[in-house]
Amino acid sequence: MRRVFLAAATLFSLAGIGRSALAADAPYLDDRSSAEAVVRSLYSAINRHEFARAWGYFGDTKPAKDFAAFVKGYDGTDTVDVKTGAVSDEGAAGSIYYHVPVAIQATDKKGEAKVFVGCYTLRQVNAQIQEPPFQPIFIDKGALKPSTEDFDSAVPASCGDGPPPPKKDEALERAKNAFLATYGAQCDKEDPEGKPVGEPTVHSIHYKDKDAQPNDPERETRLFRFFCSMAAYNESAVYYIYNDVDGVTQLQFTEPELDIRYENNNSEGKVEGIHVIGFKTSGWATNSDYDDNTKTITTLDKWRGVGDASSSGTYLFRNGDFSLVQYDVDASYDGEQNPQTVIDYNTAP
Repeated sequence: MRRVFLAAATLFSLAGIGRSALAADAPYLDDRSSAEAVVRSLYSAINRHEFARAWGYFGDTKPAKDFAAFVKGYDGTDTVDVKTGAVSDEGAAGSIYYHVPVAIQATDKKGEAKVFVGCYTLRQVNAQIQEPPFQPIFIDKGALKPSTEDFDSAVPASCGDGPPPPKKDEALERAKNAFLATYGAQCDKEDPEGKPVGEPTVHSIHYKDKDAQPNDPERETRLFRFFCSMAAYNESAVYYIYNDVDGVTQLQFTEPELDIRYENNNSEGKVEGIHVIGFKTSGWATNSDYDDNTKTITTLDKWRGVGDASSSGTYLFRNGDFSLVQYDVDASYDGEQNPQTVIDYNTAP
């Protein structure tokens, strides 16, 4: 089957003109180092009315029945601007095929501009199996059609005969938008490594519900950790989780409210007792980390820089969410690290 080319040459033909001064001044580009460069070189040749050079960028299957018809197709074309999109590729039978989304804006002698969009497929035959004369990357086929879109936004997202562009990570985008909308003004602009705040660490957690049957598929929850701020000795972070039922939600950390009694009511003195008198939740996690092996998030809130007084929590992922399983408190301010466990739910189902 003969391939059909619908480049600007076959899209419109106006009254014949000679080589214009504008064409003579058009930039010269003859670059076969990439598929995109070949397409741009093609239109460089057309803009300069160097039609033999343009003809040479095609392989054995040419864009017109003969060279004279190819040249005639550009009668009246003054200039052609070109934009290219994301190039995809695939290998087959000793060659690599490149698919290049293209938009062109062809302007005639009267100044009327028309936009055309489509794709070019280019082929690079493996250089190691070629025999002289060597054939560099060339245009194998192409098809453009008229478009009413503005030239600046007309480039197709992908080519139909190439692999589709990567899917946008909707869950990640939702988590980022939620974090920036709620905490963007409160958090630092960069993390300790100098990266912009708003790009999270991402984890995928695969599991089965407690009531799942043996043949039921695994479910997935995704965990997004956003750095927020760094103080003298505490770093804060915010977590979001995503699943296919609830979408994106912020993770809340359960913490006990404590009644701490000191000897002589002096926090520098001996701790007489620590009692849990209630619970609260917080969207902040201090000095936190996620361990994929144990599926736990741990927090450590230093009450002062030397770290001899602190509180820490362990939150275990089970049944699609994180829950508090252990909470330790060191309230002694004695220069030593000697926490005691005030909550232990590790044996809970």
